[in-house]
Amino acid sequence: MAAPRALTRRLLTAGALAGPLFVAVFTIAGSLRPDYDQIRHPVSSLALTGAGWVQIANFLIAGVLMLALAVGMRRSALLAGRARAAAWLVGAAGVGLLGSGAFVTDPVSGYPPGAPGTIEYTPVGVVHDVAALPVFLGIPAACVVLAVWALRTRRPLLGAYSLLSAVAGIVLLQLSSLGFQQDPGLVEVAGIYQRATIAALLGWTTVVALVLLRAEPAGHREGAGPG
Repeated sequence: MAAPRALTRRLLTAGALAGPLFVAVFTIAGSLRPDYDQIRHPVSSLALTGAGWVQIANFLIAGVLMLALAVGMRRSALLAGRARAAAWLVGAAGVGLLGSGAFVTDPVSGYPPGAPGTIEYTPVGVVHDVAALPVFLGIPAACVVLAVWALRTRRPLLGAYSLLSAVAGIVLLQLSSLGFQQDPGLVEVAGIYQRATIAALLGWTTVVALVLLRAEPAGHREGAGPG
């Protein structure tokens, strides 16, 4: 049984890297991009222009790592029963990241330079936005699923953190969305709100991966509950 346990640990370790790597890459790429304002512009806009391949690759790699986390969650020695529904939601987020990389966004908020402030939707851009839904809505749903499980199994800190992550993700998403829709009070800071959303949600996936990784004891059967 050592080999299956080792595989589960590798999957969870890969999943733990998804959030930090994704955030690090788009932060560095954004700081190096002329005319790009990380406070104002969305992360997805980094996929535009000639250097857009960096963010496209970032989406794709994060998607693969998130799928690894989902499989690791399904194989976890700790999660059982309905709690494993969180793994399916995390897996959907992984697919959403892959879709976000395969289909680039439409310009918004004046980036690239010369683009209009409001979004002029194209079919590819619409697919990109649809692909993002499992990320921005699926992960909060996974937070709630895991919060219920954590509270029932007397893990109050994990439960409270998961609920707070879900609420923060939804509230920050709404603020960033209003900004990208050119709300006068939010348009100049929409990029910050979106980055805070991503940090809250992918930060949660990293924490969950580490919690499950820590709970993979050598003496437990694969997929069994804790003894």
